[in-house]
Amino acid sequence: MTEDQLIIVILRLVVPLLILRYPLVGGVTAMVLDALDVVLIDLIGGGFTGIYSRVDKSLDLYYLSLEFLVALRWVSPYARWPAIGLFVYRAIGVIAFEITQQRVILFAFPNQFESWWLYCVVTARFWPHLHPHSWRSVLVPMALLLVPKMGQEYLLHYREAAPWTWMKRNVLGV
Repeated sequence: MTEDQLIIVILRLVVPLLILRYPLVGGVTAMVLDALDVVLIDLIGGGFTGIYSRVDKSLDLYYLSLEFLVALRWVSPYARWPAIGLFVYRAIGVIAFEITQQRVILFAFPNQFESWWLYCVVTARFWPHLHPHSWRSVLVPMALLLVPKMGQEYLLHYREAAPWTWMKRNVLGV
């Protein structure tokens, strides 16, 4: 592993610990760090190659596991039980991907857990009346959150788009 990759791995191991104390800030920061890891490695001077590309999904599952621990403490079963199911579903997909290296598996097992978790954290804090309190209040946002998530999963894991290239060129000017 290169030095620049090691820096990003350390950041991706330490920053998500914020999730346990400050769920919203920690979760969003971990998500942004996950989204920008390739860009950051390139900015430091390396590349998304070798061992880092192999540990990326494990680092994702690490911060999702911390979010999962937070979700286990949620009082509302309408928030907690869907989170548990979605986390287990995604974990199965990640394990199947690691075994087969078939990217379409990540499309078939979308990371809906992350969207649901963020929705629950945000609604609990800012809009309690939207926080899940019945199965209807689970199904409607779940369906609405699934649409952009499937688009993202399709682009990243099926079409293998590289949005970080666009980000580096158009946002960071690298």
